[in-house]
Amino acid sequence: MRISRAINRHLGSAAIAAILAVGLGGCQTMQSPDITGSLNARADASSGRLTSTEIEALGERYRANPKNADVALQYGTSLRLNNQRQQAVAVLEQATIANAGNKALLAAYGRALADNGNYQQAFDTLTKAHTPANPDWRILSVQGTVLDKMGKHDEARRYYTSALKSNLGMSYVLSKDLPKAESILRTALDQGATDARVRQNLGLAIGLQGRFAEAETIVRADLPAEEAEANVAYLKQMLSHGEGSRRGSRTSSDSTSNAS
Repeated sequence: MRISRAINRHLGSAAIAAILAVGLGGCQTMQSPDITGSLNARADASSGRLTSTEIEALGERYRANPKNADVALQYGTSLRLNNQRQQAVAVLEQATIANAGNKALLAAYGRALADNGNYQQAFDTLTKAHTPANPDWRILSVQGTVLDKMGKHDEARRYYTSALKSNLGMSYVLSKDLPKAESILRTALDQGATDARVRQNLGLAIGLQGRFAEAETIVRADLPAEEAEANVAYLKQMLSHGEGSRRGSRTSSDSTSNAS
């Protein structure tokens, strides 16, 4: 029972950690927030489409300096969300040429190609937008959708599975089923997952169960010393945040009791 209460105390931090470990990691490879597995315009509604006036203003900024990666990304993405797909492809294609190797632009260009029905080119472009050493689950999800569109359903499922491994594990953390989260994330590692976020999330799930020494070993494994120390510091911060919140609640409770 004591362990269960300790777990519950830390789950507020787990929610923060889930967002950081899954969300921020993805941002390392791309800034566009609308990269999801859906190629459906309705699914993009929550992304926030710009008005025609706003898009035209972006267009003017883009035409003034078409090599500006940030403006091109915003403009191209806005065009795509406004169903101006061929124009979006043209803008983002030129931007990727002018900014070779820019993964954010490659991701957005690949998505635009997919929406335009250029599936093989989209898949190849998206492959360049992230690396096996640091895969982006959002891009993996889009690639799975593209493969489905190409009729390669078995291969698509492998991409969906890779995209979901870490997120599914963190979903169980947030629902307080830490043993299940640990099992899923450990299986992902055992099956050769190379995404650093999977290892970090596994360490978090184990640390929240009170096994910090084991968690620290996991987040340190196979990493350069500096990166390993950063992972351990992150883990300590998340867990100590939960403990601090607990102490604060206890102090507040004690003060209330004394006042009465």
